[in-house]
Amino acid sequence: MGRLNVKKLTKNEDKTKYIEQLLLDIEALEKMLEDGRFNKGPIHIGAEQEFCLTDSQWNPSAKAQEILKDINDPHFTSELTLYNLEINLDPFELKGNCFSELHKKLNYFLDIAKDEAAKYDSKVVLTGILPTIDTPNLELEFMTPLERYKVLNEAINDIRSDDFELHIKGVDEVNLHHNSILYEGCNTSFQSHLQIDPDKFADTYNWAQAIAGPILSICTNSPLLMGQELWEETRIALFTQSVDTRASTFILNEKESRVSFGNDWVKGSAADFYKDAVIRFRSLLTTDFEEDSMTLLKDGKTPNLDALILHNGTIYKWNRLCYGVNDGVPHLRIENRYLPSGPTTDDEIANMMLWVGVMIGKPKKFEDIHTKMEFKDAKGNFFNAARYGMAAQFHWDEKLINSHDLLMKELLPMAYRGLYSMGVTPKDAEHYLSIIENRIQSQNGSRWITKAFRKLKKSYRVADALKILVATMYERQGKHYTVDAWQLPRGDEYVISSDSLKVKDRMNTKTITAMENDSAELVLKMMLWKNIHHAPILDVNLDLCGILTWTDVENDLKDEKQLKKSISSLMKTDLITTSPETSLKDAKELMQSHKINSLPVVKGKKLIGIITSNDF
Repeated sequence: MGRLNVKKLTKNEDKTKYIEQLLLDIEALEKMLEDGRFNKGPIHIGAEQEFCLTDSQWNPSAKAQEILKDINDPHFTSELTLYNLEINLDPFELKGNCFSELHKKLNYFLDIAKDEAAKYDSKVVLTGILPTIDTPNLELEFMTPLERYKVLNEAINDIRSDDFELHIKGVDEVNLHHNSILYEGCNTSFQSHLQIDPDKFADTYNWAQAIAGPILSICTNSPLLMGQELWEETRIALFTQSVDTRASTFILNEKESRVSFGNDWVKGSAADFYKDAVIRFRSLLTTDFEEDSMTLLKDGKTPNLDALILHNGTIYKWNRLCYGVNDGVPHLRIENRYLPSGPTTDDEIANMMLWVGVMIGKPKKFEDIHTKMEFKDAKGNFFNAARYGMAAQFHWDEKLINSHDLLMKELLPMAYRGLYSMGVTPKDAEHYLSIIENRIQSQNGSRWITKAFRKLKKSYRVADALKILVATMYERQGKHYTVDAWQLPRGDEYVISSDSLKVKDRMNTKTITAMENDSAELVLKMMLWKNIHHAPILDVNLDLCGILTWTDVENDLKDEKQLKKSISSLMKTDLITTSPETSLKDAKELMQSHKINSLPVVKGKKLIGIITSNDF
């Protein structure tokens, strides 16, 4: 989708032309498959590296467009948000030391990005979800100002006709409404590509589905979102909900999400797979088409299938089927989208090698996997891995087995066999797969992040702990220590400067509030029991409408008449508030000038926290 100039599919004439092109693309694909025009070998691998940009305080840095312009290299491309970029690596033939060569190229391009980012006081961080991303970073002003992102956001919003709903429950819970697809920009992945034989499409794709859960379990690296511990790989739930075109209804909605694992084993050819995508999902975008695919095919040329690629680009299967053309010859590949970025490039290449090795090394007993395994077990395995990571258990080969045993006893040996069968050097295979083995015996990225965050929270406020956490990740990534060897943060990886602090860094978001029609006696007792000196009051629309302060109402506990009144008669309504982006210095001066000890923190009329004199 990135190379096409897209627009929303709204006008009838555009729809007619687009559908015509889409049907011709599918016809051309079927013809090329029938004629055996696809490249079946040698097999190639490839990868895409998404990465985050942070400023010197480890918050998201909105400098992506400037950095991209200065890099001026076609291997780099923009992403949805202004604090993410992507590297598209050239493919390598699957043989010899291809993985270490790909690794060198990846480090080379990341070094370029780091050098250019430094000119803008920015840093490159590899992680599935940047821990310091907060709600202000998810406003439309942080969307990359390219037409394709604007159009996609508008198209998805038009279908929903309602706010997006984000509800993810893990150890903690987030429950939010949002009005754009920007939450998708929280996710950064290391997407691995493997060329496949079109004649064996269904069995190969089904095998990719079957192994997804066990592979993901050892690779998880995204347990936090906005300081909340959620899934071991929170990206899976977050991405699904952030571009979900299905609005909630009072009846069971059987429609499939645009981000999905799938609902059944695939059958038939690659063309049948794409037909199913056209049937299941509404087309959102179109572009200007110069020639149709069948005409190009009859002229001896290989079509790009632009309409089909455009449609496929708005459907985000965790194992995505991709069509491409190299030197005039078409090929098919599977794009693994569930592997997260980080913790290091060494870990990422090891993850990729494990996946490729198991894909190639499938034993005969797992041929026609759709006849030997229930699809819902494969799907359940995937979501178990996303939720529980290394602690997951899987239904595999008609038994229940834990992640450790399945990887050590079956999948690692399978990966070695697959890699050796392709002529990958033993030195490469042993180097990267030993990283996986060491990780199985110790910790993966999500486990380290969770333990590190919990340790830091014992000594630091959440906002500070998240910054120190990201600083530690950056330090370890720079030294290329694989995550199995990472020690927990010392705490001095980043020294918090009071000059850089804002209200959001010190405010209390877990505020006990009351409604204006609540019982005064109960609310005052609650304040007494919890030693709360300031209680924000909300109206029926959940907007901030007043505040109770202990100094103003402590005598009311002794007055029965006062206790019978409503909160609205006791609260202060002449409010002095602040925003989360206000500097701590300015907030302190505001409190001193008005001789008050608390400031409600608001976004519009909505209360998002409170900051008191104790918080300084």
